[in-house]
Amino acid sequence: MAHHHHHTASNISVAFFLNLGFTVVEIIGGLLTNSVAILSDAVHDLGDSVTLALSWYFEKLSHKPRTETLTYGYKRFSLVGAFISSVILLGGSVFVLTRAVPRIIHPEDVHVDGMIFMAVLGVAVNGLAVLRLKGGRKLNERVVMLHLLEDAIGWVAVLIVSLVMKITYLPVLDPILSVVISVFIISKIIPNIKEAVRIFLQYSPGGVDIHKVKEEIEGIQDIVEAHDIHLWSVDGNHHIFSCHIVLRKDLPLSQSHKIKEELRSLLKRFDISHPTVEFELEDEPCSSCDGKEPCS
Repeated sequence: MAHHHHHTASNISVAFFLNLGFTVVEIIGGLLTNSVAILSDAVHDLGDSVTLALSWYFEKLSHKPRTETLTYGYKRFSLVGAFISSVILLGGSVFVLTRAVPRIIHPEDVHVDGMIFMAVLGVAVNGLAVLRLKGGRKLNERVVMLHLLEDAIGWVAVLIVSLVMKITYLPVLDPILSVVISVFIISKIIPNIKEAVRIFLQYSPGGVDIHKVKEEIEGIQDIVEAHDIHLWSVDGNHHIFSCHIVLRKDLPLSQSHKIKEELRSLLKRFDISHPTVEFELEDEPCSSCDGKEPCS
């Protein structure tokens, strides 16, 4: 696990330096070619550089051990990085739209050969960064990879449009492409923001059926009922679970230990890494019930 954490932080750091260096090249190239599509992508990449730096920092921070005040550790800081990254990218895309739309109405001349050169370079740099982050499991890593993949796709589109303008000079294609790229990015980034908010609000993880978990727990021998069930996620990867288990009879410690081991094995199949259970007897009142709401 420690190796995976180091691998994630290392991948993000490489992607950051690649992206930051290319952003400078993009800004210069966009000004020289007078291409709003390239400048739009430069704004996106500048935002990506900021978010990569944040993601790199929060990723390293998320591996620190837990403390008395952060009892689950720093894992959720990685999620904070993903959320900030998504919001910054969303803001950058909206800004680009405000600049590109007027250029559709009043197109300006662009340097097509320069656009072709920048597009080839953009595909290469962003493609290399995507390969470094491909297969990442954490939300933070996936968000960063999505940013860079969208940039690579954007540069492919810039290359295609540049080649078309080389044959038939239509400068209006440049701002139209910028709008298309921005709308595409917005459509992809909103689900990431939604997922981060759901995790912050402690929604149950989308891939875990809590009713199925309850059903399987109650299928274990000597367990009558599972209630007061709570399931949430720290960062989208580490799921926390707690519940009260009603036992059929008062069992010796060795036998209750076997039930706990069976519960841990069962919950592990649902990707639950931190289970906490409390045993009760059938005639014992639930300590969490206040009489106003059922313990279910």
